[in-house]
Amino acid sequence: MKKAYFAISYSNRYLFDKEIDIIQELFLKNNIELLVFVDKYKFSPNQEKEMMKVAFEEIDNSDFLIAELTTKSIGVGIEIGYAFAKNKPIFYLRKKDSKYSTTVSGCSTAIIPYRDEFDLKETMGEILKLK
Repeated sequence: MKKAYFAISYSNRYLFDKEIDIIQELFLKNNIELLVFVDKYKFSPNQEKEMMKVAFEEIDNSDFLIAELTTKSIGVGIEIGYAFAKNKPIFYLRKKDSKYSTTVSGCSTAIIPYRDEFDLKETMGEILKLK
């Protein structure tokens, strides 16, 4: 089974329940395990080194990284940089009306702007058919 690491800002995670649910459903149908790091792990503020160690280990054990960057996030940027250095495919998700990141797009295998969770499902479904 393939594994996807989902990178998203901890503080904005609650805004993307529908999108993550749609991706989870789509990936299960395609035999891909989705790891949403901020959902699986909880760290206290003084555990930043342990948090990054675990995040990098999970990225190492993943086949690709999905980054939701409708809102900017330094932590997600670090995860993207690490995945890029490890030659992992990176899928850059963002709502169509959000600010575009040239640095993230420069590291990305695919850029997926979407209107809503239904648009995201259709686009991700098309990408999965190409794999």
